[in-house]
Amino acid sequence: MRYSRAEIEQFTHETLTSGLCILKGHFPAETLQRWDEHFRPLLTTHIERESGKQNRGSNRHYVTLPFIRPFADEAIFADPDVLAIAKNLVGKNMVMCQLAVDTPLPGSMYQDLHRDAPPLFPELGLETPPFQLAVNFPLVDVTEENGPLETTFGTHMMAREEGLKGIETGEVKLERILLETGDLIIRDVRAIHRGTPNRTDHPRPMCVIGYSRRWLFRPEVSIRIPLDAWESLSEDSRYLLRFNPRVESLDEIDTREIYQAFAY
Repeated sequence: MRYSRAEIEQFTHETLTSGLCILKGHFPAETLQRWDEHFRPLLTTHIERESGKQNRGSNRHYVTLPFIRPFADEAIFADPDVLAIAKNLVGKNMVMCQLAVDTPLPGSMYQDLHRDAPPLFPELGLETPPFQLAVNFPLVDVTEENGPLETTFGTHMMAREEGLKGIETGEVKLERILLETGDLIIRDVRAIHRGTPNRTDHPRPMCVIGYSRRWLFRPEVSIRIPLDAWESLSEDSRYLLRFNPRVESLDEIDTREIYQAFAY
């Protein structure tokens, strides 16, 4: 592990209180550049197959990654520091439920302010400890120009209406998160946030790995694992991925994106 137990606890505390933490330069840039090279044709195919559907807003696309190399990389999805922080937040028996890329293309606009999941018990008006996390890391540097995430600190523990009112009055600030290739964010998906316009001539792919408490099931989000890939995994990684469907081949499944409702 790269970080000490005290540092892991500090990252955990930041996420519990602010809604996110940032690990700088954590993943090798060369690895993510290879991911980027393999992702570009997948994005092109997705856009062509989906007939122009923009499933995350204007000129924005969400693409589930196939669980094959280079994306099926235990050094990334089972990174020990990330898992240590995540287990502190959503439990030692947590599961990995998501492996995908969000990409604003040139010409994308602001998203509406939103959360990525509703509260567990909306009728009570109370927020709970974390139940779902997103680990985001870009495949290119994120700048002011290419559509950085705008998020808020602390709204993951507020009622949605309270958070939105705080943003409107200025009591809650929208903060832009600029990242270099290799940086990553661990965030509570309930924090109010939005994507911003990509004003460049190039896509800005942002990976997302989802970790959640073992009992949380969102059927629209899953990772289909080929049997040969499953056999190559360590026991720890199999445990992490244990509830995802296993298939003989990715050729046998419908890969059209079904994760459409994402904003709450």
